[in-house]
Amino acid sequence: LRAAGQPAQSVSVIEAAMVNNPNDVDLKVNYAKALTATGRYDQALTVITDAIRPDAPDWDALLVKGAILDQTGQNAAARATYSQALLIAPNQPAIEADIGLSYAMTNDLTNAEAHLRKAASMLGATSKIRQNLALVIGLEGRFDEARRLFAAELPPDQVDANMAYIKGMMTQQNRWNAIQQAG
Repeated sequence: LRAAGQPAQSVSVIEAAMVNNPNDVDLKVNYAKALTATGRYDQALTVITDAIRPDAPDWDALLVKGAILDQTGQNAAARATYSQALLIAPNQPAIEADIGLSYAMTNDLTNAEAHLRKAASMLGATSKIRQNLALVIGLEGRFDEARRLFAAELPPDQVDANMAYIKGMMTQQNRWNAIQQAG
């Protein structure tokens, strides 16, 4: 339901399932994801924290916790959580990618690129990871390289749309910087 764009219904279904399975870690992880999709971050953080067992932490649960922390602006705490996940699963491209995106959220594009490049080079890297790398490279102003990376993943019309999006983001950032300097 969450993937179908019905996060509220997803929350309801999972809540009903949790009545009979209150200790199911996978169910808690999915519940936290569903709560996050509805913007209920505090509740999601409580649920995911409860799902993480200190004696046997699950890297996927840590990844979800990190993403919630990132979405609530707690980027340093998110990165610490991702680091815990890396200790458990050092060869998971999703973890490196989320670290990279965390850095991108704080406009540390150098570190974002480094982690996304590492993620993109790992076995199991997805097209989404490579597209996020292209996005960060584009935001760094390296448009030709970004276009090449997008072109390896997407049809030409989507490449053009993504490049226009990046340039639009950069224009907005420049406007925002000008507004901040004027004020």
